[in-house]
Amino acid sequence: MKKELKIEANLDNLDLVLGFIEENLELAECPMKIAMKIAVCVEELYVNVASYAYDGASGDCTLYFEQDEKTPNRISITIEDKGKPFNPLEKADPDTTLDAEEREIGGLGIFMVKNIMDNIIYERKQKNNIIIMEKTW
Repeated sequence: MKKELKIEANLDNLDLVLGFIEENLELAECPMKIAMKIAVCVEELYVNVASYAYDGASGDCTLYFEQDEKTPNRISITIEDKGKPFNPLEKADPDTTLDAEEREIGGLGIFMVKNIMDNIIYERKQKNNIIIMEKTW
């Protein structure tokens, strides 16, 4: 099963994005505790697209939700935009051994996504940023 949501990438559409993800996770019979973590990951990456991909201009974002038919407890979520190139995986992980006051600002969101999801991939294809997140429960 593969479902698609195409929307304008802005913060006003965050509720639509989360509704799309939560509905599909429920249909995939994802346990609530894991579904909540996945939703936080999607929110983090979508907010980054909505906030930075188009430098304040309007642009599209497409989300794909796919459940593996052979392994129904495995899902893949893809977020695709046509914004400026940005690979969030290139950012160094924050030093979480430091006190919050000593750490650089930013970077915790993608660090969290890397730790929650089983796999996260960035691709730049045909002027599109593509983030693929995978999770099995």
